[in-house]
Amino acid sequence: MDVFSGSLVQSNSFIKLQSSPSSFPAPMLLGNKGERLTRNNPYSCSCKRKTRAHSSPNLHSPSETTFEVTGVKSDFSSKEINWPSPTDDIPFWKKDFPPWDMSPLVSVNLDHHDPNPMHIIHVTAEMAPIAKVGGLGDVVTGLARACLTRGHNVDIMLPLYECIPKHQINKLIRITSYESYHDGKWVATDAYRGVVSGIPVIFLEPSNHFFKGSYVYGGSYNELEAYLFFSRACLEWMQVTGTQPDIIHVHEWQAGALPLLYWDMYHHLSVKKPRIVLTIHNLEHYGECSKEQLSRCGLDGPIYATVDKALDDRTIGHNPERLSLLKGGIVYSNAVVTVSPTYLKETLCSGWLASTLIRHRDKYYGILNGIDTVMWNPSSDIFLPAMFDAQKTDGKKTCKRYVQTGLGLPSDKVPLVVCITRLVAQKGLHLIHHAIKRVEQLMIVLGKAPDVRVESEFEGLAKLHNQGPSIRIMLIYSEELSHMLYAAADMVLVPSLYEPCGLAQMIAMRYGTIPIVRKTGGLADTVFDMDDQANIDKANGFVFDGIDEGSLNWALDRAFSHYTQKPEEWNDITRKVMQIDNSWHNTAGKYVDVYNSVRVCQ
Repeated sequence: MDVFSGSLVQSNSFIKLQSSPSSFPAPMLLGNKGERLTRNNPYSCSCKRKTRAHSSPNLHSPSETTFEVTGVKSDFSSKEINWPSPTDDIPFWKKDFPPWDMSPLVSVNLDHHDPNPMHIIHVTAEMAPIAKVGGLGDVVTGLARACLTRGHNVDIMLPLYECIPKHQINKLIRITSYESYHDGKWVATDAYRGVVSGIPVIFLEPSNHFFKGSYVYGGSYNELEAYLFFSRACLEWMQVTGTQPDIIHVHEWQAGALPLLYWDMYHHLSVKKPRIVLTIHNLEHYGECSKEQLSRCGLDGPIYATVDKALDDRTIGHNPERLSLLKGGIVYSNAVVTVSPTYLKETLCSGWLASTLIRHRDKYYGILNGIDTVMWNPSSDIFLPAMFDAQKTDGKKTCKRYVQTGLGLPSDKVPLVVCITRLVAQKGLHLIHHAIKRVEQLMIVLGKAPDVRVESEFEGLAKLHNQGPSIRIMLIYSEELSHMLYAAADMVLVPSLYEPCGLAQMIAMRYGTIPIVRKTGGLADTVFDMDDQANIDKANGFVFDGIDEGSLNWALDRAFSHYTQKPEEWNDITRKVMQIDNSWHNTAGKYVDVYNSVRVCQ
């Protein structure tokens, strides 16, 4: 397919705009194996589980970081369950859960490690589970862990947000005190090292007011200036400590200034080895910036106000013109990745950054995200009242009954639809609203709305429906409840207007839940319609094209018809989707190919 004076090459979940780089993989072995935990769970089940530390102060601290992917043999036999009630003082998803220490499950597999190990540092504003707002945090954690299991040396650099639950960080110690520049001053900064979910993390804590507040985003400080500071502070730490990674992998606009700072400043000092890879998770977040703000991190802001550098094309001729940190990151990075093949095509055909991406098409790749199959695993998930897998699915029925009972929903044999999402325009709010009115069976919506107007609208819907027999609208963020809902549901609704990749549909399938999605971005790359005879072997869900209510109705009606009229076929497809490999295992290999295509070989 020749879209623009360059051929488009696609192979499964990897699409790029040049001939494929040689497949050089790579490795690094860290640490000893941590001991396994055994705890009783909140469902009165006594069972041994190999798990990851979640939100409990009583954490397991392995002597060193270890990485192994092992099979999990779980006992799915019947256990005594304390069935919840909607009148319980403590909602069932807020009860105490056993610690979830992932390190016993993750260590290097020496039979399948990559040759030529690399040191990779991720610079990011989010990381699951300690600083997670959306899919960015999941992706960073999943990709980092996958590269660790392939034998690479991986660190994540993250602001030490005031809101981070410190008890979720194993072996947190201060390793460096130094100063980093911001707005004419050198700001005292502490660097800490810890281990989160089996992954080494370097936390940066400036002595000023940056990153203070109750949430990852939305503090009382200027976020853009805080992330400009963070981008330089990461490079300054590498300079001070003599750290020379092979790859600095930056994510989203928050780290968009780092490539500019690297090539125009630190590469001329002593940090000469690294090459820069940028991942665009959502092209709608540009990192709009003034020349004066960029100058506060030590760069000469006006120099970047040109079309071939960081000028925001939408502001050409305005007074003042503006910069885009994301655009600057695209121009200055050695390779740019977005999170699905279809989204790559979409970004080249629409949006104000399309011209910039086309100019840099020879270094632009589309690699489908994976999901963290250690964190999302129905056969070992500590949040579930019953575990299950593709061979033994009875536990899924127990999870459905458990959620229905806890939310006061009838346990009729009708399909349960869930929608787990941020309530923002991108996610198709009008279609979610329509589904709430349209679904006559059971439906649960879980999500938060950052816009007060949207929040007010859904609060009204909650008041209208939450006392009724079939709909529950829960305007909260709960990692625990999301795990339970994916396990309990028969169908997951993802009606996004656009979706760079989407994780909900892949997580849902991991738990035997059938996706109903709009055909866009990564949804189009991962979900194939049950009634599409051309793709019958890939069929795993229900797909619609339009953004109108009628298109959604068509998909919902077909899904409900399959569920009620073809129960055996439905059970077969449930087992089939659980066995689809949407893990980071294959996807990480494609990132390694990109890393190897730009790294400096010694």
